[in-house]
Amino acid sequence: MASTPLFLLLIAAVLSPEISAQPAAPAPGPAGPVNLTAILEKGGQFSSFIHLLNTTQVGNQVNIQLNSSSDGMTVFAPTDNAFQNLKPGTLNHLSIEDQVRLILYHVTPKYYTLDDLLSVSNPVRTQASGRDGGVYGLNFTGQGNQVNVSTGVVETRINNALRQQMPLAVYVVDQVLLPDEMFGDNKNKTSPPAASAPKSSSTGDANATGEPKKTPKSSEKSGSGEMKNGRLGFALGLVVVCLKLFF
Repeated sequence: MASTPLFLLLIAAVLSPEISAQPAAPAPGPAGPVNLTAILEKGGQFSSFIHLLNTTQVGNQVNIQLNSSSDGMTVFAPTDNAFQNLKPGTLNHLSIEDQVRLILYHVTPKYYTLDDLLSVSNPVRTQASGRDGGVYGLNFTGQGNQVNVSTGVVETRINNALRQQMPLAVYVVDQVLLPDEMFGDNKNKTSPPAASAPKSSSTGDANATGEPKKTPKSSEKSGSGEMKNGRLGFALGLVVVCLKLFF
């Protein structure tokens, strides 16, 4: 019986090198590059927004900037229902340049948490800021866990976050963010006023210098006619007087 523990010790000594020789589990590799489109596709209700990100190439720009900037970015993603609730023809009437501005307006060149948005200085710049001389800024208000975003044309609540981790935050909104510069009352004020057309001179009322042409007045014409008639009447009267004197 005393030899049994010794036998077990010998077996353990033989097996221990083999156990220690087994490779350790590999450490997790670095996370891959952040991809905005992949995050939205996982959300499952952003087909319209993804389509515009692809057709305008804004999606690629965001992905490139995300992986080369230290400031991060924030994206406000309208749902498919948000696009369906737009007035018919809203997007069809936009040029390619305006579509790019509209999508860039949903992206800020800085990473914000929801708490950050409650304390930012309004208006917050977007990727569309500075285009056409417009501000293209977003305004944030709220308290507690509720944050609202306003464009001057629409105001909606930020519902939840698809992602809130540096370098990218993606927040869901139930309305398409329509910038005031494109859809508000001031949409035409950023463009320089068109030059007024010169007045036509076909009427003859003004010459090349803008001064009125000198035309004979009707009173002058009538006055000269009356003077001629007066002289003729005086001559006839003189003839009549002479005839009376001789006869």
